[in-house]
Amino acid sequence: MGILGSKFQSPSQGLEDIAEGTSTNRKHGCECKKRKRNVPCDCESEQEEDDGLLDTPRRKKLKSTSRYIYQTLFLNGENSDIRICALGQEWNLHKVYLCQSGYFSSMFSGSWKESNMMEINLEIPDQNIDTEALQVVFGSLYRDDVLIKPSRVVSILAAACMLQLDGLIQQCGETMKENISTKTACGYYACASIYGLDSVMKKCLEWLLNNLMTHQNVELMKELSAEVMELLIQSSDLFVMQVEMDVYTALKKWMFLQLNALWDGPIKQLLADADAWLCKRRTDLCEKEPFLDTEDGLPFRSVFKHVRLQYIINDLASARILERDNILPPDWLTSVYKSQWFAMLRTEFDNDNGPHEANKDEFERSSMRCGRKLTKDGDYCWRWTGFNFGFDLLVTYTNRFIVFKRNTLSQPCGGAVSLQPRRHLAYRLRLASFDSRGKLVCSRSTGYQLLTLEKDQEYVVMNLDSRLLSFPLYVCCNFLYTSPHSDQRPDSSEQESAALVS
Repeated sequence: MGILGSKFQSPSQGLEDIAEGTSTNRKHGCECKKRKRNVPCDCESEQEEDDGLLDTPRRKKLKSTSRYIYQTLFLNGENSDIRICALGQEWNLHKVYLCQSGYFSSMFSGSWKESNMMEINLEIPDQNIDTEALQVVFGSLYRDDVLIKPSRVVSILAAACMLQLDGLIQQCGETMKENISTKTACGYYACASIYGLDSVMKKCLEWLLNNLMTHQNVELMKELSAEVMELLIQSSDLFVMQVEMDVYTALKKWMFLQLNALWDGPIKQLLADADAWLCKRRTDLCEKEPFLDTEDGLPFRSVFKHVRLQYIINDLASARILERDNILPPDWLTSVYKSQWFAMLRTEFDNDNGPHEANKDEFERSSMRCGRKLTKDGDYCWRWTGFNFGFDLLVTYTNRFIVFKRNTLSQPCGGAVSLQPRRHLAYRLRLASFDSRGKLVCSRSTGYQLLTLEKDQEYVVMNLDSRLLSFPLYVCCNFLYTSPHSDQRPDSSEQESAALVS
């Protein structure tokens, strides 16, 4: 058994800044008013052409009540019975409208001193709230719809939360979910965590899981906090390109950017500069201890801990990079080397043919993550790099089919392959394509599956509908080749060995 190499490397109606003034109609007076009263006026009613049209309903556009209320009561402040002062600005408002807010409703209905005051000074403790946000939020109490710009949604949400306006909070959440992108994902996630919008946090994480590896971006990596990165790296839903080693590489670039925020260059140059920085640091400081054990490296330990090293150390070139970088503590690697060595021995001598019972928890925690980008429609065949315990799995995309093949004798292989009659594996395969903002255009998933393959057997994993395909197409797979919790099994073997010796 040996190394497997890769063959292929609705929106709401706009909120006008200035509503229509009531003086417009005065400027354009009706000429018919100058006529005698008995002269019919075409401006006030439609002229009837014949008696047959008398019963035909006619539609006449009237000025919107909501627009009138917004203009007259909010913008003009007519008949105001309370003044709200905040952040150096004043609003002449009305208690009957303010009571739509839970904040003001409690203030006016209780025994608070403000309940009888004509002027209230609001303290604004939240730095996300500004006067523009308050203008929008107060104005929302006087009209049916509000325009929330994606660039202003954080401030508006903060003000809506302070004033306890559930409807506006919900609208802010929908606006955020519709506008997640490279520029907004981190900011929206942080905002949603502050104001308790769990659905927005979930949507942001889904976007990041899909785009962190498939569309790597310098600015996005600079913004990602260690807390969010840890959530992404530990997830089996992370869309990985190509193998687990690429997850480690992405983390190395991210860590470099966190410590060198002023770095400004193309994404293609980032890895080379990160490696050069690590090398210079080791040379200048004569550091022999692993970087994660240093003061600068400690904040990143919890993130690197979730890299699935068992799928990196099995590749010789990758293992050498780990040793050269000297980022990880040696005991991390030692325990993984030991675990994988016993896993290999079990597949050889303990007849471990792979998982044959459903264990989704183990699959989520420790499955091998890998992926591939199909630039255009065509025929593809590849295998993912890594030591797969003698299970040489070929993946083919052709004629809208994705096929797994357990290669044993029919195709050349760089290492030894298992000749056991049957091998089992657990897998999940996902396909996705994205628009320019990283939003899912289409996606398919097999879900968690168990599969048994005989020697050189092929299996159609997915049959694709061409109408749903959009290229480039991203393929992401999770695999588990060995039995879950098998490291607990040697007890019986040890007992048998002891009996033989005695």
